[in-house]
Amino acid sequence: MLIKPWFFIVVLTVSFVLASPLRADGVDEFYNHLLDLTQWTLHTQATTISQGHFAFHAPYTGPNSLSPQAEARTSFTSTEFIGRKLWTGGSVYFNPEIIGGQGVSHTLGMAGFPNGEIYRVDDPSIKLVMSRLYYQQIVGLSQETEHFDSAQNQLAGNVAQKRLTFVAGKFSLVDFFDRNTYSSDARNQFMNWALFANGAWDYAADTRGYTWGVYGEYNQPQWALRAASVLEPLFPNQSEMDMRIGRARADQAELEWRYARDVHPGKLRFLSYVNQSHAGEYSSALNLSPVNPQIGDTRDYRTKYGFGLNLEQAITSDLGLFSRAGWNNGTTETWAFTEIDRTVSAGLLLAGTHWGRQEDRVGLAFVANGLSSEHRQYLAAGGLGFILGDGALNYAPEQIVETYYAFHFWRYWTLTTDLQGVKNPGYNADRGPVLILAERVHVEF
Repeated sequence: MLIKPWFFIVVLTVSFVLASPLRADGVDEFYNHLLDLTQWTLHTQATTISQGHFAFHAPYTGPNSLSPQAEARTSFTSTEFIGRKLWTGGSVYFNPEIIGGQGVSHTLGMAGFPNGEIYRVDDPSIKLVMSRLYYQQIVGLSQETEHFDSAQNQLAGNVAQKRLTFVAGKFSLVDFFDRNTYSSDARNQFMNWALFANGAWDYAADTRGYTWGVYGEYNQPQWALRAASVLEPLFPNQSEMDMRIGRARADQAELEWRYARDVHPGKLRFLSYVNQSHAGEYSSALNLSPVNPQIGDTRDYRTKYGFGLNLEQAITSDLGLFSRAGWNNGTTETWAFTEIDRTVSAGLLLAGTHWGRQEDRVGLAFVANGLSSEHRQYLAAGGLGFILGDGALNYAPEQIVETYYAFHFWRYWTLTTDLQGVKNPGYNADRGPVLILAERVHVEF
């Protein structure tokens, strides 16, 4: 049975009322409890990215190509992060979001697309959407605690170091998995899709990057184990979710190990995932039509699986290193994220301490993306994915270098200048290279 979002809202509202002292102490006490700011977390962000690329060499252009003509586009998001404590360990989070704008070339033509914010925007027009709505329960398992400051979707307070965490509702898988101190946030750090997340992880999401499901985590001081099972889209890169959860869902698990080299902390994460969706198969599409194959004609319930590694290491107090590697079997069509079957990336992030700008950041990273043999053959024959399709393909790994300077210029405001160089956009050695420039304005409090 399809559970509508309004049903979840009603359940949470009833839970909040039952958790309040209304039934015992009257209306005044209820409102005092409701307005107690220590029980809330309220934060805001707004980000606009203006990005464009110069004209580049391209002997041919297909329906899903990056345009060889110079172009520029702007995206905008604004999010309210609202959280409320319900009872001991229990809380609810709600994130209304305003989105609008567009990526260059209608967000087509590059597997490692250069604007990570545009992933949350599915329409150029400005509109209000619900990005997250979930319930969280933390169960403490030890007397030792650690302190959490109030943050986006995080209540202030002490929590047990050994604990179980359960989440149910609407969220993004990258809220909890594949996190990295130095490269996880396109609003503050690297903008490229293949740098803010593991590009070979075709993580389940609607057009804007969110899904419905359940998540659980067991945390120890030196390690953590987390897992989630969530809905897959009914069609690739679309908003409607497939409710046949026995045949269509995404399951992932991640093990995180925390360590230190001298006094400098590090983390190593191992991710595995299995996606089941009503997806087409590259080899079947080629068998049906060796020229201009249509993968949509071969859709059936199939399985995609993959793995990812994620490393972060503080080198000094103001310099950090990160690296990711990912692989998936690459036999079925990309369903939700981007057309990457293999990826490896590495980068550095430096704080501006040495030149008296402690809040500034300088980043430099490299990523190389690749395709499975079946995926290459499909695109070379003229097939189209939901992001790629030049009409032909002279295959070569897509290689990207990104660097940025984030200038923290006033209180909550940061201005970032970003430069990306791309060799073989869309894995096509016949096209490019491409130089991409961006200016990002971000505010959060």
